[in-house]
Amino acid sequence: MLGNAARKMTRGEIERELKILIIDALKLDETTPDDIENDAPLVDAGIGLDSIDVLELAMAVHRRFGVTSQGDDATNQRIYASVGSLADFLEREQAGGATLAPNES
Repeated sequence: MLGNAARKMTRGEIERELKILIIDALKLDETTPDDIENDAPLVDAGIGLDSIDVLELAMAVHRRFGVTSQGDDATNQRIYASVGSLADFLEREQAGGATLAPNES
């Protein structure tokens, strides 16, 4: 019986947490979660993140969710392409056993 198993985050919760994490980690003070489209590019024309921002975001994702991407540059570019692609990655990690409990603060 799995009575002690942690509740899995829904897709909507993951996306919302990611948007808040992007805003907080990158100090986008003028941005709200509703301003960030799930499929908008995170780099260049979208939110406008550069390679240093993406590295900071990757570290924030690791601290918040406890997961890291171990892929090559092309894989990481796909993972960090948008909130939606990052949520896809986190959903796969969760399905593989990672615990992505919602932030209770």
